[in-house]
Amino acid sequence: MLIYSILFVLLSNAVTLRRDKSILYSRSLIFVLLVAFNVGLLSLNLESLNKGIGLFSGLFHTTAISNTFHIFIFFISAIILQLTGFYPRKVWVKEYSSFYKIMFNEFIYFNTKILNKMGEQFKIIEYSLILLFIITGATFLISSSDIVSIFISIELQSYGLYLLCTLYRNSELSTSAGLTYFLLGGLSSCFILLGTSLLYVNSGATNLDGFYVITNVSDFKYNINSLISWYSSNYINFSLLIMSVGFLFKIGAAPFHFWSPDVYDAIPTIVTTFVAIIAKISILIFLFELVHYTSNYFFAFNFSWTISLLFSSLLSLIIGTILGLNQFRIKRLFAYSTISHLGFILLALSINSVESIQAFIFYLMQYSITNLNAFIILISIGYTLYTYINNDIEYMKLLDKNNSPIQLISQLKGYFYVNPVLAISLAITIYSLVGIPPLVGFFGKQMVLSAALDNGYIFITLIAILTSVISAVYYLNLIKQMFFDKPDYVINPDLKNINFLGGIVNKTLKEKISYNVNNIVLSNNLTISISCLTLVILLFILNPQEWLSMTNILAVYISE
Repeated sequence: MLIYSILFVLLSNAVTLRRDKSILYSRSLIFVLLVAFNVGLLSLNLESLNKGIGLFSGLFHTTAISNTFHIFIFFISAIILQLTGFYPRKVWVKEYSSFYKIMFNEFIYFNTKILNKMGEQFKIIEYSLILLFIITGATFLISSSDIVSIFISIELQSYGLYLLCTLYRNSELSTSAGLTYFLLGGLSSCFILLGTSLLYVNSGATNLDGFYVITNVSDFKYNINSLISWYSSNYINFSLLIMSVGFLFKIGAAPFHFWSPDVYDAIPTIVTTFVAIIAKISILIFLFELVHYTSNYFFAFNFSWTISLLFSSLLSLIIGTILGLNQFRIKRLFAYSTISHLGFILLALSINSVESIQAFIFYLMQYSITNLNAFIILISIGYTLYTYINNDIEYMKLLDKNNSPIQLISQLKGYFYVNPVLAISLAITIYSLVGIPPLVGFFGKQMVLSAALDNGYIFITLIAILTSVISAVYYLNLIKQMFFDKPDYVINPDLKNINFLGGIVNKTLKEKISYNVNNIVLSNNLTISISCLTLVILLFILNPQEWLSMTNILAVYISE
């Protein structure tokens, strides 16, 4: 589905005469992703995928875990594409919003600026095509089972991300951030390529199954001295250590995190939403399968490359929390928040027990959904402030306000008095990131910490608890500014007393109506997405069984 849709978008892009069809391409891609989502659901059969199916002579494989996260990526990507597939605002007049009048009448008004039709995201026709390449690379990476296909997939995903960051050509900040991302991403690719080449040179194998066999047979070396006395498993260990550096670089985990806050902050918020979520899901699932393929009891008595994940987890917890305390730009704050949460994910990843596998899958899913909701709300807040003005000097000096309307934490000051429902939705999302019960984020952290304690990781568990408490300081500062401070926003006096004219048209009559700034509201796609995601976060405790059962079944299946 994805490859065919790439061909169709390329062909339609070549023959089109108008350059304003980006919104139609986004809607087409949403349809493609929903069809792929449905195909993934129909093919998700745990019994038939019990041992996995090899594809293309072992370059790729399909298993229950790969199929599950293919479906998850399609779902998340479709939600993100709503931001560019539909206009962000609409005119809502209660008297003319009944089902009958919506279906059989047409509302005509001057809507270019009200709907934000001239927004930069609606002028870029290549946006959907580049997203297709990234999603294709992500799904290939999750299914990769050979070091050749691994490198091809990660580069296919990475090249699209570099282009996506620099897609807003009129933005100097995003261009510089994309260049930074490209240069440092190229450096991380060098580590991945070096690690894969060393794996092949030292083992003569390219398939992950081959490394699984070698690392398990290496255990016999100490029991049967003459069997494979020429071989040392440390060859694979050091090669995988170098390789893991490249992947930790790409997901922005400490100590390779320094590019992440700058890139997140400089690129447009719509692009940040995609870069912060999709790229990490695919790489983390691949690392999870790599840990599974190369872990055995022999490594417990010797050096193992998975120690690097544990070390990165510890640093991510500390750095993401401490450096986040002095941030005043909201996307940089979210970047350090992501680094801190990566610490929990990598902790679950490095333990590699049945309980930790379940915790890893659950935490990755719930954090992706929570982070997605936070970014969508942030974008929606920018759209709701269309009719307001802010005379704060610090705000007036901001660059690239059209692509990222909300850049400072202080811009959320008193927002509860502007739009209380959206402010409450953001508060619920932030409380979930903190880990306050009974929200879904609490259960994710509880599962990871429980798995760590059961396996004897007491010190890092204490660090995780302390950093989680400390990180609540900068999260709750957002709550304090939204709900307890007075807003700096006032309705634009030029618009306050103006009545806009519009008309209702059907087959028989025309009727003139007037509306004001209070009738300009968020569009349905944003409100429905935020409502559904917020309810998932809030009401998880009422029906947790399905989600927990799925993660438990996958964990047991993988461990076997």
